[in-house]
Amino acid sequence: MNYRNPAPTVDIIIELIDRPHRPIILIERKNIPYGWAIPGGFVDYGESVENAAIREAKEEVSLDVELVEQFYVYSDPARDLRQHTLAIVFLATATGNPTAADDAKSLAVYHQWEIPTNLCFDHDRIMTDYWRYRNYGTRPSAFYF
Repeated sequence: MNYRNPAPTVDIIIELIDRPHRPIILIERKNIPYGWAIPGGFVDYGESVENAAIREAKEEVSLDVELVEQFYVYSDPARDLRQHTLAIVFLATATGNPTAADDAKSLAVYHQWEIPTNLCFDHDRIMTDYWRYRNYGTRPSAFYF
């Protein structure tokens, strides 16, 4: 029997806590799909999702992060047109100056009022959920379809 399963990924919303208003980091993707995205990537076989988040943050933005909490899991089969993925999103903090590396063509530091529109994947939705949580303490609904 041949099983097909979604591929687990992690996304890390990184707040720079050494800057006013705790801006976040977005990366410009080097690979398809091109555009701006939350840093993240695939979980390696044998790796915990927490270790994957820490590794991906280091690889893409060259910062050591402290994971604060697991925010939400996004699993819409259409969230990534390349294949069915599910994203475990973490909130993290870091200090210092990020540098684009690995799959990141470039990066930018954004405040809430500066976030670009039309992010890759379902990252517009994730950002909307994140800002609602950060500003009002309201978590995403478990019945988001």
